[in-house]
Amino acid sequence: MMSCTGSIGRQYRHATREAFLGASRTRRVPAQRSRGTTVKAVANQPYGRVWNFSAGPACLPLDVLERAQDELLNWGGSGVSVMEMSHRGKEFQSIIAKTEGDLRTLLNVPDNYKILFAQGGASTQFSSIPLNLTSSQDDTVDHIVTGSWSKKAVKEAERYARVNIVASGDNKSIPPAGTWNLSEDAKYVHYCDNETIQGVEFQVPPAVGNKILVADMSSNFCSKPIDVSKFGIIYAGAQKNIGPAGVTIVIVREDLIGAARDITPTMLDYKTLADDNSLYNTPPCWSIYMCGLVFEKMLEDGGLTAVHKYNKSKAGILYDIIDQSNGFYSCPTEHSVRSLMNVPFTIPASADLEKLFIEEAAKLGMVQLKGHRSVGGMRASIYNSMPHEGVVALTEFMLEFAERHAT
Repeated sequence: MMSCTGSIGRQYRHATREAFLGASRTRRVPAQRSRGTTVKAVANQPYGRVWNFSAGPACLPLDVLERAQDELLNWGGSGVSVMEMSHRGKEFQSIIAKTEGDLRTLLNVPDNYKILFAQGGASTQFSSIPLNLTSSQDDTVDHIVTGSWSKKAVKEAERYARVNIVASGDNKSIPPAGTWNLSEDAKYVHYCDNETIQGVEFQVPPAVGNKILVADMSSNFCSKPIDVSKFGIIYAGAQKNIGPAGVTIVIVREDLIGAARDITPTMLDYKTLADDNSLYNTPPCWSIYMCGLVFEKMLEDGGLTAVHKYNKSKAGILYDIIDQSNGFYSCPTEHSVRSLMNVPFTIPASADLEKLFIEEAAKLGMVQLKGHRSVGGMRASIYNSMPHEGVVALTEFMLEFAERHAT
């Protein structure tokens, strides 16, 4: 029954290798040091590292980790680690300034937008946004619901405003724009650009006219070029595409700052962070520093256009294996909204085979493939820093596993 077995499987293995080789010829390959033993078989990486398909915190570029390792004890000749230096000293001032500057260059952020380095994760922004953009509980805010994270944003917004559900998806598609029910007086329209759990991604931002558009981009931030000027606010936790957990990026148009409600906690008021360049209190210094290293690498590697091309290539390899499996594997997400970052898939024939798949993959150095507890199955998160090699390793295992278990 399997269309990926036999000669087709061999042809596709060749294709995936060629796709990887083509990409690696144009992409800078990080220097690899030999230290201790390494995981062999599929992983075959230095330091005994594995292919980490975690939805977050996620893998980081190896050369970024190596640079952080080199600078850990004595950053820039300062005699101290970034984790030890004062956030008000000139050393960290230079780190945060460069991090912001490189991000502004990467995304071509207009001058009338502030870049804030907040704490509390993206979930804290579910409260910050209505507190900063509404004036009372009677104000209306619009929410587009396409999965788990946009549902959580609704639940929190209801504490501070009247929520109008513009559209509610089925966790595998985005309702057609013609069916949306936008409010005339909504203070803003909120949506999640990429649903990490369900693997539903907007291919273009929602068209909402002159309304303020607010985007949760936690799981696809800096994965593709975007026009920041279309948004009032963009926010994203760092731990998927740009760094370790601990910092949340908030890009906010300046005219939306300064009108927070009286009940707004000091640290949730965007003016607090904007007025002090995100240094009102001690920020997550190490996380900001690591994000800066990632931004610098992304610029060196060709910017977001190159990143997007690389991500499309990786996702294409994985989705092709699923689609050509003659039903052995299945992706529940509608083709037109499939995520480049999070690829959910199942083995419809047997939940026991899914469990075996996850166990065998882990033994071969491919970890964190278990789907979210709310949906089950498998999920491969292939963020910016997941190399082509990791995706190819996964697809070759998928082919081999299917050949053994197809009936």
